[in-house]
Amino acid sequence: MTHFLHTADWQIGRVYGQFDTDDAAVLAEARLETVARIAALAHERRVDAVLVAGDVFDTQAVSDRSIRRLFDALAAYTGPWVMIAGNHDAALADSVWSRARQLGCVPPNVHIPDTTQVVVLDTLCVLAAPLTQRHTYDDVTATFDHLDSPAGLPRVGLAHGSVSGRLPESADAANPIDPERTTRARLDYLALGDWHGCLEIEARTWYAGTPEQDRFRGNEPGQVLDVVIGAPGQAPQVTRVPVGRFRWQQWQATLGLESDTEALAVRLAGLGADDVLRLELAGQVTLAGWERVQQAIGQAEARARSLSVDATALTVAPADADLAALQLDGYVADVADRLRAMQDGPDAAVARTALRLLLSFQRAQSREAA
Repeated sequence: MTHFLHTADWQIGRVYGQFDTDDAAVLAEARLETVARIAALAHERRVDAVLVAGDVFDTQAVSDRSIRRLFDALAAYTGPWVMIAGNHDAALADSVWSRARQLGCVPPNVHIPDTTQVVVLDTLCVLAAPLTQRHTYDDVTATFDHLDSPAGLPRVGLAHGSVSGRLPESADAANPIDPERTTRARLDYLALGDWHGCLEIEARTWYAGTPEQDRFRGNEPGQVLDVVIGAPGQAPQVTRVPVGRFRWQQWQATLGLESDTEALAVRLAGLGADDVLRLELAGQVTLAGWERVQQAIGQAEARARSLSVDATALTVAPADADLAALQLDGYVADVADRLRAMQDGPDAAVARTALRLLLSFQRAQSREAA
């Protein structure tokens, strides 16, 4: 029996420019922490190997410190690791991998093939196809068809690219992989990277996905695959194992009734420290409804790791009583009326934002005067 973990797309050194500095640092650190959890899982389950299907690093320019920290994170599992270069960390003549070797930080149990070759381990043969350039339009796994391996050991392919015509969304045309590769190359399993979600292409061909979610896409990231092959020729048993920390979510909420606002508030109250949320608001609310939404968002921001809000499609339609309570008069009243009218025009997004800011400022001024 052969037992291994399949993982990919660690993207160590990724920069989260869309977040503020504190959140970006925590999200980047989480990627290293997840690698350490994978190592601990491999030790706990006594697997025969850990296969990493490319994009270990997010860029060739990752710092020396990050390279050292990555290899230190593997320490809990002393069995064999086989990792290949992907499109982000291609095995160029001068690459992050050559720097890792120069730094002397690659442990002896970590195999990093620079070219397509067979890595023979005690219980399996890994047919590894590292990318030697960022984009290729040839199928680097085609060589697998002609690679020999010792009899009696399962043949496991390890590659990084796009299975032609089989991904659920449009993908880059570069780095194609034949969907029939397992049959053509007599593979017992094909471990793939590049697609960041966990995905079964067919029983012997899987994408592990990134083990730490890194974008607002619900394609089942945050996992590694536990793979057992009873004997060469037998179908693999593949189990998804959650290892990621942060939950990235994207919500679209259309508000109209008061109950919509309260339902959103309840939902926001369920966020915790490991949530990363992008909230898109649309519809129409009264001034009181907008204040309720702001209150719920403010409370959620204090609990969540990150919360970003896009309210450009949300119209604030203050009732006459709202405006009377704010005691708008003179120029301010004229501006408010004009912005209310503009919310249905070509500059609607700007008008909605400006009206929300104006009313919020006026409300604060009224409270201070009270």
